Amino acid sequence: MLIKKPGDIAYSEVTPKQLYSNRRKFLKDVSFVAAGLAVGREAVELVSPQRAALANTKLSNLAKSPFDTTEPVTPEDTVTHYNNFYEFGTDKADPAKNATHFRTSPWTVTVSGECAKPAKYAVDDIMKVAPLEERIYRHRCVEGWSIVVPWVGYSLSVILKQAEPTSKAQFVEFQSYYDPGQMPGGSWSGINFPYVEGLRLDEAMHPLTLLCVGMYGETLPNQDGAPVRIVIPWKYGFKSIKSIVKIKFVKGQPPTTWNMAAPREYGFYSNVNPSVDHPRWSQAKERRLGEFFRRSTLMFNGYGDQVAHLYDGMDLRKYY
Repeated sequence: MLIKKPGDIAYSEVTPKQLYSNRRKFLKDVSFVAAGLAVGREAVELVSPQRAALANTKLSNLAKSPFDTTEPVTPEDTVTHYNNFYEFGTDKADPAKNATHFRTSPWTVTVSGECAKPAKYAVDDIMKVAPLEERIYRHRCVEGWSIVVPWVGYSLSVILKQAEPTSKAQFVEFQSYYDPGQMPGGSWSGINFPYVEGLRLDEAMHPLTLLCVGMYGETLPNQDGAPVRIVIPWKYGFKSIKSIVKIKFVKGQPPTTWNMAAPREYGFYSNVNPSVDHPRWSQAKERRLGEFFRRSTLMFNGYGDQVAHLYDGMDLRKYY
């Protein structure tokens, strides 16, 4: 039974917001200047006044989440203009510039594989499966920077349970949308597309794993994974796959894009772990965008109380 929240507004009927160049004018606050000093030339490009997403709309009646962090939220313009989405380019500013006209409607997400009730969802349906929550999560990038974002969605487990996975389902595989005509960065990014990711079934079913349809109280901007993505706050950011079109229950560990591209650097699990370094840099410290000084990285990105039990008895240096 579909629960009609929020506002019963069809995603496909949303009126695009106007591009507004003076919305936050140059981000006057000192924290943004610190971000420019902290992350170098790429962060300076965050001052671009244009917003890439044409389909953002306010979401109403958002429930609060028990999983919220109390840390200050990273400014929206910073987050939406400094991120990885290689289909639109490898520079942190590329997605905001190149995803402006990305078409996200109509859009469907299929759920298939080792399950009793495979299904196909339009975005309108996804928005109504469960009440939408705002969840303020810490987010840690493998490159050493971090953010705090108010995501909008509900636990992925809601849709997964509706599909009734069989006893053969041990993992969940995800696939992003890929259209080289709309995604000019993909052909020269150095990785293969479509982008694929995967989780163990218990990780996918964990209540922290978010099926995400928005951020900062609005539907997702194109450059941040519109119209629907996954967010897994205790893992490095590349595990939180964007613009998904396929969810599949599988028997064995599925291939994942970055693990295939560089297996020594990107393990299947990719849990945030300050004691396991990336081969080319330490993971012990991180820099929050908007801050000058580095801070200590937390095991499981600070979500150990909720997820550490998933890895009891595992060698987290081997299963990195």
